[in-house]
Amino acid sequence: MIYPTRRAVLLLAAGAPVALLIGVLHPALWLAGPGWILVVFSLLLADTVLAGSRHRFQAVVDAPPYVAIGSTAGIDVRARFTAGARPPEIEAVLEGDPRLGLALKPVRLPLSAGGVQTRFEVTPERRGQAILNRLWARWRGPLGLVWKQLDQPLDLAMPIGPNIQGVKDEAVRLFARDAMFGVKAQIETGEGSEFHALRDFQRGMDRRTVDWKQSARHTALLAKEFRTERNHQIVLAIDTGRVMCEPVKGQPRIDRAINASLILAYVCLKNGDRAGLFAFDAKPRVVSGAVSGVGAFPMLQRLAARVDYSAEETNYTLGLTSLAGDLQRRSLIVVFTEFTDSTNAELMIENVGRLLRRHLVLFVLMRDEELETLAEAEPAEAEDVSRAVVAGALLREREVVINRLRRMGVHVVDAPVERMGPELLNAYLDLKRRDLL
Repeated sequence: MIYPTRRAVLLLAAGAPVALLIGVLHPALWLAGPGWILVVFSLLLADTVLAGSRHRFQAVVDAPPYVAIGSTAGIDVRARFTAGARPPEIEAVLEGDPRLGLALKPVRLPLSAGGVQTRFEVTPERRGQAILNRLWARWRGPLGLVWKQLDQPLDLAMPIGPNIQGVKDEAVRLFARDAMFGVKAQIETGEGSEFHALRDFQRGMDRRTVDWKQSARHTALLAKEFRTERNHQIVLAIDTGRVMCEPVKGQPRIDRAINASLILAYVCLKNGDRAGLFAFDAKPRVVSGAVSGVGAFPMLQRLAARVDYSAEETNYTLGLTSLAGDLQRRSLIVVFTEFTDSTNAELMIENVGRLLRRHLVLFVLMRDEELETLAEAEPAEAEDVSRAVVAGALLREREVVINRLRRMGVHVVDAPVERMGPELLNAYLDLKRRDLL
């Protein structure tokens, strides 16, 4: 696109009254007006030719593979002219997803012989899959009369997710408390069901670990030493439906679920187990498959950032059936969800029952402390009584569903949102300690 600058418009407008005055005072010189217009358009044409060619402009945009909420990230832009004339400076604007918070104000960049390199900083405040749509660039000719503008399509994905460094730090802190990894010798031995070695029986050891046959052969009391089994498969199934997108203490449930799931995934991978991510609402949205090794954590991190907010109702039948069909071996399925009515809960329970035939299921629920506060508040007006009655009924229905799940054999973590991560990790370690995986 080529269009005149403000200077060109003012130049053309400045000649109009002069040409009009000449035409009035000297009618024979009426051609001065068209002549002035011709002169200005000739200058515009010359400026267009002398300006850098749009076909010789090249720009490379490097977007970070992952951006954490609340942290500042840089988008690097390198631009240059491959040949011919080049302007002294260019103006550039990045256009992208609103959640990136990109400013639409043009940035002036001085252009040298080798081109220019700059960084656009973004500080996103909302999680999701952001897209950089295009780069806008423009520059003026040497006379400053025309703009040459182009837009370069980008379509670069920038996943926005939780602060992973905080997730890792919390996971390591909680994980180390149970001495499951590190330099301590007892992390590998003493618990679990996988035979490791024989050792002399010591006072205080479990008598059930005594190997009587080997003790008789060596004429010494020997006990079996076990180590924790590894390579278990843990699937993190996150409900992304409408209810999970509602806020609890100022943050959507789904964001809190993703934070807790990443903590657990990091611990599982660190502990030698396999972890996978599955997100669903009306239909499956994200399916990662099981991965192993801490090196696979960034991949889970990027997939978690793709889990977007949804206004659709959760279809437990389709979601959990699809999940069960994808699993080829017995797994621990950790379900992050929330329910609001008995009909939805019945469908959920029915499908969970099918999972229990082959898999171990752990439900993670977040307490709605606002609802508990309404139920326990001292009534001062008639409206307070109504709110307390409704809140109490909802809490009782919720408790009925939780008890039914537990009677079916489902393990349930029902914790306040700020304690969800530690409680979930403790539940996983407890199941592993009891050899239920």
